Amino acid sequence: MEKAFEHVGHRAFIARQPEEVAKASHVVLPGVGGFPECMRNLERTGMSDAVYKSIESGKQFLGICLGLQLLFSESEEFGSHKGLNILEGRVVRFSLRQEYKVPHMGWNQIRMVMDVPLLRGVPDNSFVYFVHSYHVVPEDKGIIATLSDYGSDFVSSISKENIFACQFHPEKSQEIGLRILKNFGDIQ
Repeated sequence: MEKAFEHVGHRAFIARQPEEVAKASHVVLPGVGGFPECMRNLERTGMSDAVYKSIESGKQFLGICLGLQLLFSESEEFGSHKGLNILEGRVVRFSLRQEYKVPHMGWNQIRMVMDVPLLRGVPDNSFVYFVHSYHVVPEDKGIIATLSDYGSDFVSSISKENIFACQFHPEKSQEIGLRILKNFGDIQ
């Protein structure tokens, strides 16, 4: 992730302490692993408070993959687990016909639902890279920025005020992903 930001002309660092997050102009919450373990780690390290404070302060915030899912009220991954509850909604496992494999892994298109700054210069139906078994179901459909089709439509990104979060991995999505990261870093 750091290298992708550097490639598009933005300095990035991995924050290891909440104080470092507080000093950042923009905040990215990437996500790797399982929902419950990641939530425990965020709470144990004080990073969950750092996320809340960053968003409340109006800093530009980008959630990626599990970083999108953690923003919601709860997830059914490995049982029922509370999320950060910044956005109301649930994280649910794909329930698909047999010909669709889970996890959803590989290139898929994003269909624009709303015009958002992070997607400026990204053509409708662009291909981006996904790796996930769960997807978000927001209570407020007005925050849906893009949809993608994998057996049926699912929310592939959301946007609300200073928050943009995507189920796909911009850092693995070549030129389109680099455009999104550049757009994020360019917002003042």
